[in-house]
Amino acid sequence: MAGEGNPAPADRRRFRARLLKWYRDNGRDLPWRRTSDPYHILVSEVMLQQTQVERVLPKYAEWLEKYPTLESVASAPVEDLVKAWYPLGYNVRPRRLHAIARESVERYGGRLPSDGSTLQSFKGIGSYTAGAILSFAFRQRAPILDTNVARVLFRVFVGRGEPKAHRTRKTLWAVSAALVPARHAFDFNQALMDFGAMVCIARKPRCLLCPMASMCRAYPFNPENEAPLQSGARKETPIWKAER
Repeated sequence: MAGEGNPAPADRRRFRARLLKWYRDNGRDLPWRRTSDPYHILVSEVMLQQTQVERVLPKYAEWLEKYPTLESVASAPVEDLVKAWYPLGYNVRPRRLHAIARESVERYGGRLPSDGSTLQSFKGIGSYTAGAILSFAFRQRAPILDTNVARVLFRVFVGRGEPKAHRTRKTLWAVSAALVPARHAFDFNQALMDFGAMVCIARKPRCLLCPMASMCRAYPFNPENEAPLQSGARKETPIWKAER
C-alpha cells in the first residue's frame, strides 16, 4: 500500500472491485436509492443521522407524503415539522431541514444546488451530507465519510492510531476521495455504507466473511478490545459503534 491518504493504484482497484461485487450480491434495497431527487436524498440523510434504517423507513415515506417538496417544508411552521418528525428524536434535525428549505426557496428557487461549496454554505449541510447529495442525487464523483464509511476505511487502510483524531479524519477523507471512482460513484458510496453496516460492523465484525481481509491493515480483529489491532500495536479506543 502507498502512504496514508493515498492508497496505491492497485489497492484502489482491488478494493473497488471487491466492494462493488459484494454490493451487487448483498446491497440493501432502500427507497431513497430509487430516486435522484436531491430533496428526497437530503431527507433520508438527515433522518439517518444517529438513527437506524429500520426506524427511518416508515417515517421517510410518511414525511414525503406530508411534505413532498422543499417549498412545503419552508412554508410549514417549525412546530408542525417537529411533531411530524416524532418518534425519530434529535429534534434539531427537522429544524435544520426547515432552515435549509427556506434558504433553498429564498436563494435557489426551491432547489438544492449541485456543487459542494454552495451546498456546504447552507447551515446544517456539512461535508458528508454534501457528498451524499452530490453522489446520490447528481451522480457526481464525491467522497463521503459517515460513521460506517470511516470505520471501514480506517480498518482497511490505516489500521492503528486514534480513529476520531482530527488528523485521522483528514486522512480518511483523503482515502475516501482517492477511492471513489469516476464512474459508479453512486453504487460505490452506497456499497461503502452497507459494508460498514453489515460486515465491517463496530462490534464483532464479520472478518471471516470479509472480502477485504487479505488487504486489511486491522485484520485480524481483536475481540477482547473490540478494536482493530495489528500484531504488536497498542490498544486503541474502540471505533465508532453505531451502524445504520
